[in-house]
Amino acid sequence: MSRFSEHHFKNEKALIRVDFNIPMDKQTLEITDDTRMRASIPTIQKVLKDGGSVILMSHLGRPKNGPEDKFSLKHLVKHLGELLPGTTVFFANDCIGEQASMTASMLKPGEVLLLENLRFHPEEEKGDEAFAKKLAALGNVYVNDAFGTAHRRHASTAVIAEFFSKENKMFGLLMEKEVASAEKVLHHSASPFVAIIGGAKVSDKILIIENLLEKATDIIIGGGMAYTFMKAQGGKIGSSLCEDDRLDTALEILQKAAEKNVCIHLPADSIIADKFSADANISGSLSNDIPDGWMGLDIGTMACESFSRVIRNAKTILWNGPMGVFEMQPFQHGTKTIAEAVAAASGEGAFSLIGGGDSVAAVNKFGFENKVSYISTGGGALLEYFEGKVLPGIEAINN
Repeated sequence: MSRFSEHHFKNEKALIRVDFNIPMDKQTLEITDDTRMRASIPTIQKVLKDGGSVILMSHLGRPKNGPEDKFSLKHLVKHLGELLPGTTVFFANDCIGEQASMTASMLKPGEVLLLENLRFHPEEEKGDEAFAKKLAALGNVYVNDAFGTAHRRHASTAVIAEFFSKENKMFGLLMEKEVASAEKVLHHSASPFVAIIGGAKVSDKILIIENLLEKATDIIIGGGMAYTFMKAQGGKIGSSLCEDDRLDTALEILQKAAEKNVCIHLPADSIIADKFSADANISGSLSNDIPDGWMGLDIGTMACESFSRVIRNAKTILWNGPMGVFEMQPFQHGTKTIAEAVAAASGEGAFSLIGGGDSVAAVNKFGFENKVSYISTGGGALLEYFEGKVLPGIEAINN
């Protein structure tokens, strides 16, 4: 049993760090995707059901100079009330100070208080101890349920834990699931273990690829970063995305993989276009023989087939990053095909972990969110976890 599940919150005030950093329409400030809010509801409900009260703290966006209306968490209050039917949800117009303290102290069992955006105070991101102490004073149990911020040593995600005893600080249900899923892939993976790494840049993914060379049997590389590997091996890539300063890195990765018997799969062919646009002229080409003036924007038919075959044979799958510019209709087929293969393998018993904003967006867009094993809410945090780094938000609870 987890510490959180065993803990009884009767008459306690649980201070829960959630990740309500959700996308909103810039004009109307309507919520466009409430996945992260919904993910935290079971943790909140457990405390309320036990007879405790809940104080929620989160950041939203990247406010630069103090409070900005578009980044106020007041815009989430109504929807939070809808996600917690029958529950009174209060809002404090600051996360520290008199109103926050007063409202928190008067909170009755079964009630919820949402604090204003933590990042309206620069002390939050600085990991300021005095600021963390003021936050800690609002509750008597600290629950971290924000995996998406676990890689930051901020006041509310790491420093605050110092003000709570070992038995009064814990992960929430979402954080427990995130950590267990990542651990399963990183340390208890069944073989074949296929890692699918996409996205634009090799430089963003070097550390994760190097760490996966110790764990994976196969690494599939797609997206813009594949063309750096193609060029490094002497291929012609036209005007495809390429990091010329990473050509040696790409060759080193290929050599290390060969030494460790890890099979690196690059896309044999690509869907190419004469400009970066949905209305471009489109053709197909071998990925290492793209004509001048053309760029690869998706994986081609042969790549789709060979990648799918590898994925369907897997027992463990990690997917981080799309295969092409899937936001544009003509270049979404590759990413959709990968999503289908991951869903099919999961249906046959493979454990699949999807992490990183774009991969998660793709799985949701193509309707496979219920056909994979686990979708992580933490993009940067999950990446750093797989790079082998210690995450301050996790360490603060474990120590």
